[in-house]
Amino acid sequence: MDVKKTATSTGFKLSVMTLAIMNVTAVVSLRGLPAEAVYGLSSAFYYLFAAIVFLIPTAMVAAELAAMFSDKQGGVFRWVGEAYGARTGFLAIWLQWIESTIWYPTVLTFGAVTIAFIGMNDAHDATLASNKIFTLCMVLAIYWIATFIALKGLGWVGKISKWGGMIGTIIPAALLIILGIIYLATGGQNHMDMSQGFFPDLSKFNNLVLASSIFLFYAGMEMMGIHVMDVKNPSRNYPKAIIIGSLVTVLIFILGTFSLGLIIPAKDISLTQSLLVGFDNYFKYLHISWAGPIIAIALMFGVLAGVLTWVAGPSKGIFAVGKAGYLPPFFQRTNRNGVQRNILLIQGGVVTLLALLFVVMPSVQSFYQILSQLTVLLYLIMYMLMFSAAIVLRYKMKNTPRPFRLGKGNWLMWLLGVVGFCGALLAFILSFVPPSQISTGSSTVWFSVLIIGCIVVVGAPFVIYALRKPSWKDPEAAAQFAPFHWEQQPAVPSATAATAAAKTARPVKTDPQPAAKPSSTELHNK
Repeated sequence: MDVKKTATSTGFKLSVMTLAIMNVTAVVSLRGLPAEAVYGLSSAFYYLFAAIVFLIPTAMVAAELAAMFSDKQGGVFRWVGEAYGARTGFLAIWLQWIESTIWYPTVLTFGAVTIAFIGMNDAHDATLASNKIFTLCMVLAIYWIATFIALKGLGWVGKISKWGGMIGTIIPAALLIILGIIYLATGGQNHMDMSQGFFPDLSKFNNLVLASSIFLFYAGMEMMGIHVMDVKNPSRNYPKAIIIGSLVTVLIFILGTFSLGLIIPAKDISLTQSLLVGFDNYFKYLHISWAGPIIAIALMFGVLAGVLTWVAGPSKGIFAVGKAGYLPPFFQRTNRNGVQRNILLIQGGVVTLLALLFVVMPSVQSFYQILSQLTVLLYLIMYMLMFSAAIVLRYKMKNTPRPFRLGKGNWLMWLLGVVGFCGALLAFILSFVPPSQISTGSSTVWFSVLIIGCIVVVGAPFVIYALRKPSWKDPEAAAQFAPFHWEQQPAVPSATAATAAAKTARPVKTDPQPAAKPSSTELHNK
C-alpha cells in the first residue's frame, strides 16, 4: 500500500510509533552483523558513532528536502539539481540507482549462504556455502526471481516486501537477541573478546576499514523523508519518530552483534556464514537443532523481500527522470503493467556480469567484501552531494516555503549538514584501505576494482548527459516534471509586460495622435 497516497487522499496521518517502526523496517538488515562482531565490545562505539554523525543527520536533512519539494518529482535528482544544476542532479540519482545494482550480489551472496544452511548437516552446509559455483547459481536465481516479481507490478512487490520484512528481518532479529540473553542467563560460555573496551584502538588504522562500512548499515533512511508531511505536527513529531526509530535500530544492531560475538569466537567469524552459524550454535545449545533450517528459510525470504524492494525502488526513480529527457527512449519503455521493463532487464544484465566476477576473486568472502566497499564508495558520494546541496539551498532558495525546517536560522542545517558530510567523507576515505581481517587476494585487484569502478560509474552519467537529445523527452512525462527554480523565468514588471504586449499585438489603424500616458493606478492594476 502506498502510505503517502493514502495519507494525501484521505487525510490519514501516521502516528509517531508507526513512522518509527517504518524507519526500523526500512533500515535494519541482519546480514552485516558479523562484520562488526569481530570488534567485540567496541562495536557498540562504532554503531553509536555512525548513528550520531550519519544516521540522524541523514534522516533530518532528507526530511527538510522532502517536505520542501513534496509536490515535485525527482527525489535526490530534484534536491541536488536545484542546488548544482541538472547535470549534478542526474549524477546523484544515477549513483543511487547504480550503487543498488552493484549491491545486489553482496546481499544475494548472503541469501545463497542461507539456502546452503537449510540442510541438517553442518559440515556439508558450510562446504556448500563456500562453493563459488553454488553461490553464483543461487545469486542469479534469487535476483531474477525478484526481477520477474517486480515486473508483475507494485501490488506483488508491496505484499511480498511487507511479509518478508517481518518474517525475514524483524522476527529473526528479536529471536537472535533473546537467544543471546538466554545463553548468558543459563551459564553459556562467553566467546567475546572482553579485553578491548568500549573505545577502540584507533591507532590501528586498518581496523577502521570494516567499521567504516557500518555507515551503510544506516543507508536508506533518506527514503523515509517522503512521509514527513504525513505526520501530524511534523516539526515536532517527525524528529521524535526519527529519534525513536534510530534508538531501536541501534539497539538491534548492538545487541544482535553482541549475540553473535557471545556464541562465535572472533577468529572464526565469517562475513557470509556467521549469522547462520550463530543461530545453529544457539539451537544446538538449547537442543532444538531442528529450528536451524526454519530460520534459514525465513532469512532467505527476508533477502528476497529486501532485494525486491530495491529492485522496484531506485530503478523507478531513474525511470521517471529518464522520461523527462535524461535517458534514451529504450530505457523509457514499460510492460503492460506500467513497470520499467528495459531498465530492469539492463539492471539484471549488470548484476549477472558482476556475479561472474567470482571466477577472478580468491574466495566468496573476498568478492563479498570488495563489492560491498565499492557500494559504500558510490553511495557515500551521493550522500555528500545531498548534505552539501541542503546547505546551498538555504541560500539559493531562502524564501521557498519549508513545511519542515531544521531550526529557525541556518545554524542547525549547517551543523547537521557539515557533520553528515564529514562523516560520509571519513567513511569514503577509509573504504579504500584493504581490511586486515579478511583475505582480499591481490592488492592490485582490490585498488583497481575500487578506483576504476568509481571513475567509470561517476563518469557515465556525465557522458549520457552530454549525449542527450530533444527526442529523448517524453512530452507527457516532461509536462508533469516541474522545472528547477533556476529554469523558471523571472516575473516581468507590469510596465515592461505592457510594452512587450504592445510590440507583439496586431497593428490597428488609428488616427495619428499622441498616446495618453497611463496613470500610476492603471500601471498598478496591470
